[in-house]
Amino acid sequence: MQIRELDLKELYTAYDVVKQLRTALSYKEFEDLIYDMRHMDYKMFGIMDDEELITYAGVAVQTNLYNKRHLYVFDLVTDEKHRSSGYAKMMLEYLGDYAKTCMCENIVLSSSFEKEKAHRFYENNGFEKKGFVFLKRI
Repeated sequence: MQIRELDLKELYTAYDVVKQLRTALSYKEFEDLIYDMRHMDYKMFGIMDDEELITYAGVAVQTNLYNKRHLYVFDLVTDEKHRSSGYAKMMLEYLGDYAKTCMCENIVLSSSFEKEKAHRFYENNGFEKKGFVFLKRI
């Protein structure tokens, strides 16, 4: 078992886990978006057991006026076969260490309002609710 950065050759492996969270996302959209996000130094991390991806995290170091320099977690998902086994917690701990090496002050993420179980998980792992995310489709 190891946590490591995934490379672009592993997109199919990553997609198999990501699609469990982003159910409306096709592989082609996923691939296009990953390539699009490279400009922001988007990184894909995975907890791997040999060749099997157990937990995926997509992150980028960002800076803004309200969160200062922070690690933004775009996606965190554990393969449904391995949920409730501590892997997401393990990944958050790894991301905390990674954020420190990147000189970040915080780890930031957003979660949809209907994901109450996820909210409890994040709060139990030291995250605080700090507002709302608003979306306007155009």
